[in-house]
Amino acid sequence: VQLQASGGGLVQAGDSLKLSCAASGRTFSSWTMGWFRQTPGKEREFVAAIFRSVGRSYYSDSVKGRFTITRDNAKNTVYLQMNNLKPEDTAVYYCAADPNLILSTTRKPNAYDYWGQGTLVTVSS
Repeated sequence: VQLQASGGGLVQAGDSLKLSCAASGRTFSSWTMGWFRQTPGKEREFVAAIFRSVGRSYYSDSVKGRFTITRDNAKNTVYLQMNNLKPEDTAVYYCAADPNLILSTTRKPNAYDYWGQGTLVTVSS
């Protein structure tokens, strides 16, 4: 399984950005997909996740109402639409995947088996 994240960049506060994560594999629709972010010196932080085929999504409190995670199973791609970006959203964003994620572990990085390479999002004030 390979994950390829893209879409990061430099934006101003209040702007929007859409991240994409393309996945290899024929059973993408059965995986739980997640987005995490990390800044230097800090632990990787849960951002959002969308469960396999059912499509139920979860968000961290810090992004709820501003970010939306979606998936296109036909394209093996998961997206993170980020609106009203804030300087504190600045981080490297990683997509993650797991074929057997348990709901109670959704927010835990070590629950995911597969990771993309990360894409940098910088929000200027």
